[in-house]
Amino acid sequence: MGDCMGDDDKRLREAAEKLALILAQGGMQKTTARVMTCLLFSRQETMTAADLCAVLQISSGAVSGAVKQLAPSGLLERVPAPGSRRDHYRFPDGAWATLMSQQNQLLATMGEVADQGLAAAGDPSTPAARRLTEMRDFYTFMLRELPPLIDRWRTEFTAKQSEQEAREAG
Repeated sequence: MGDCMGDDDKRLREAAEKLALILAQGGMQKTTARVMTCLLFSRQETMTAADLCAVLQISSGAVSGAVKQLAPSGLLERVPAPGSRRDHYRFPDGAWATLMSQQNQLLATMGEVADQGLAAAGDPSTPAARRLTEMRDFYTFMLRELPPLIDRWRTEFTAKQSEQEAREAG
């Protein structure tokens, strides 16, 4: 992955490469996965597009494409850098909870489609109705359970961050 960690930390680079590969196998474009994991595993707070190009040995167009894919999902954010005219990027705090929260609309849509399928299937004893009932029930359950779970995570994470900041200050 190059040297997005700032020093020659082989284990950190290997972990970043492993995650990029897993994300690519899961459907994310390889370059997008490499940009995301470079930011995630970086020892620097932010990186410029030029930094990412140099570290990953990819073109500025490839970085731009990755930024366009990652920013809307909350897995990358542009941050101001005083005295610099270049865009600086970072992997934002809270990204995982934000990403999961965005799934709520998908969960609702999947449940609605299952309901529409059930209405169209008519007879509730058909295999289609049985499968669609399971689908509807699953997505209804997930939509009910996921938001409070994410809220609990955010509360716990915020408390941990506050404790750590207090230890560092004192």
